[in-house]
Amino acid sequence: MESLNYHHLRYFWAVARDGSVTRAAETLRISQPAVSAQIRALEQTLGEKLFSRSGRKLVLTEPGRVVYRYADEIFGLGTELVGTLKGRAGVTKPLRFAVGIADALPKTIVRRLLEPAFHLGMPIRLICHEDKTIDEFLSELAVHGVDLVLADAPAPAGIPVKAFSHHLGECGTTVFGAPALARRARGGFPGSLAGVAVLMPGAGSALRRALDAWLETREIRPSVVAEVDDSALLYALGQDAKGLFAGPSAVEKEIRQQYGVQVVGRLRDVRQQFYGISVERRLKHPAVVAISDAARHTLFV
Repeated sequence: MESLNYHHLRYFWAVARDGSVTRAAETLRISQPAVSAQIRALEQTLGEKLFSRSGRKLVLTEPGRVVYRYADEIFGLGTELVGTLKGRAGVTKPLRFAVGIADALPKTIVRRLLEPAFHLGMPIRLICHEDKTIDEFLSELAVHGVDLVLADAPAPAGIPVKAFSHHLGECGTTVFGAPALARRARGGFPGSLAGVAVLMPGAGSALRRALDAWLETREIRPSVVAEVDDSALLYALGQDAKGLFAGPSAVEKEIRQQYGVQVVGRLRDVRQQFYGISVERRLKHPAVVAISDAARHTLFV
């Protein structure tokens, strides 16, 4: 392999950061063909395709994401060096912490899980991704695109990625509803759920499977008016009185306060599990360690 040309790397970094050759060329104040030529030269040096095209957009390939992460570190250190030499020795580069978050996880739980990362005694740069499947997030782990994946189930067996599932905790399930719906369904719970309008999590979530099994065992047939993958949207629909919905009992108070809903009843047998998936068998990243410790000793108790 030829030696790395850092001018080529910087042009690649600008395109990846700005999202297009046009914007990067404007930032760098050079022509678009010049930027494209520099990127082609870098790809030739590395022997990898760094971008693919999706419609009119440029998308980083897996090797491209690896290169971008290194480039971000390299040019971030350069900025830190200049700042230090200019008398800003007290400025510390933030710790990068990238997290993949499964859609099925309630944002109230995610918020509580991530909170300890902001109290490490050092600056942090948190990057959250929510637009991928679990399989895609695990692929991101393999190339260090993310440091941690928060999910409602452990990593599936047989995946071609070296990943370790760390059990963060578990809790029961609470059924919520807008005030008028909650009052009507509270008497005779859980039998009162029969025929009542409910909002269910998407079919791929662990909570949905647990709820379906629980209802089947008790022969309770609610009226499912919506199936929603994104928990925030599901809760918002519940807030609008479209139906009853289920959430983790560990953040029952937060859900009531944020969405103005009331508790209908609690399903202690419907357990919700929460996992942090990483490439580390023994946790080392300070933010991941803090999240794991807080989850086990404070959130899920």
